[in-house]
Amino acid sequence: MSIERRPDHRRPDPRGPRDPRDRPRRLEVDEESVRKSLAGLVLTIVELLRQLMERQALRRVDQGGVSDEQIEKLGLTLMALEKNMDELREHFGLTEDDLNLDLGPLGPLLPRD
Repeated sequence: MSIERRPDHRRPDPRGPRDPRDRPRRLEVDEESVRKSLAGLVLTIVELLRQLMERQALRRVDQGGVSDEQIEKLGLTLMALEKNMDELREHFGLTEDDLNLDLGPLGPLLPRD
């Protein structure tokens, strides 16, 4: 009794593929592009958190539970954070739009005021 094997059930040749088209494709990665993409993702998250903190601070100020001294300190802190974000974007060659992910029907991740 002999078993006939079909071509689609072949075992891989231990010596490697015979046809160059059968070789696994290599992913060509540009190191600078990967670095910039990762920096963009991290800065997007940081920018989202910065904007959420700013909105929360403004709500607290509007509710009236914050002293004038705290408002001044809060304003200076938020301006410093925004300046730092600008510097980081510039360092990595990113724009504000680069950090604003398009969520399709939901719109942009980071609403611009």
